[in-house]
Amino acid sequence: MQHLIKIICLIILSTSFAIAQEATGNTVTVTVSNLESNDGKVFISLYNSKESFLSKGFKATYSKIENNSCKVVFKNVPNGIYAISLFHDENDNNKMDTKMFGIPKEAYGCSNNARGFMGPPKWEDAKFSINNESVTQHITL
Repeated sequence: MQHLIKIICLIILSTSFAIAQEATGNTVTVTVSNLESNDGKVFISLYNSKESFLSKGFKATYSKIENNSCKVVFKNVPNGIYAISLFHDENDNNKMDTKMFGIPKEAYGCSNNARGFMGPPKWEDAKFSINNESVTQHITL
């Protein structure tokens, strides 16, 4: 009987720890405004390192556009340093179209509304920190 009680207590404790860990995850809300049209979708990536910035996102998704804006929420984001990049895939071909020399044809943006000069935005300009709080980034194209 005592063995059964110990097992039940262990199950209850492990379940409560799992619920507590899930509840402490931070959220990153990204709102994008001033899109040129409601055509296509917006691809949004969340990066967790300078090395992966503008290449492989830690989390990524896309959003439909309504009223020339959209909103995405990344859930269960651990504390750390992050940056966001996005582009408006206006022709809905699932890639960022570019002109000669790799200059983007489609609108793009980064967290902190960072802009690049003669190249893409820099990690240092786009990065932000999360420390036990949820964050909202407003990006205007």
